[in-house]
Amino acid sequence: MAKYKRILLKLSGEALAGPQKTGFDEATCLEVAKQVKRLVDDGVQVGVVTGGGNFWRGRSSENIDRTKADQIGMLATVMNCIYVSEIFRSVEMKTNVLTPFECGSMTKLFSKDRANKYLEKGMVVFFAGGTGHPYFSTDTGTVLRAVEIEADVILLGKSIDGVYDSDPAVNPAAKKFDEIAIGDVVNQRLGVIDLAAAVLSMENHMPMMIFGLNEKDSIVNTVNGVTQGTLVTA
Repeated sequence: MAKYKRILLKLSGEALAGPQKTGFDEATCLEVAKQVKRLVDDGVQVGVVTGGGNFWRGRSSENIDRTKADQIGMLATVMNCIYVSEIFRSVEMKTNVLTPFECGSMTKLFSKDRANKYLEKGMVVFFAGGTGHPYFSTDTGTVLRAVEIEADVILLGKSIDGVYDSDPAVNPAAKKFDEIAIGDVVNQRLGVIDLAAAVLSMENHMPMMIFGLNEKDSIVNTVNGVTQGTLVTA
């Protein structure tokens, strides 16, 4: 029995790229799709946000205006959502991609009412394009959409399996938290999400589960309350 009724799943662009580190790894995306299909079949309502890091890391460029760089990043997330939504459809799910700006016939314009209507019909709703504004990351866009659709929890699928007190790749003795408050994540500068997203999460009491996306059945297990990840409380 699923622990949550409505979830917002955040997939990093790097996670979508798999071992290739860039572009798409179809096997990785298919595994995600199959797990989400199990959840949808079990009655869980699923929203998805993707990052754009498999295509664009604009903030590392000194030659492009920040606003324009962020716009490129937003479009990268649109490409990711269209791709992943098609992978989801290939395993017989119904999907829709919503954006905060017009993309012609490729997506539909976001509204809370539209998103809720699709979710209640059992569709997987992809929230692409971030907030639609520069200077806000996909972390902030994720929390904003989760609050708007009144999700029970945000699931952050990462290459690392939880929140640690230091980087486990650098410090083999790093301690993983089973549970930690979002305020402590900010105060200890643990880098789980950016500050704007953390404040939005705290103000709206939106919890998050941080877990390793590459672990077997990790999405399904996390939704069912069986996880090796970290619960970030707000």
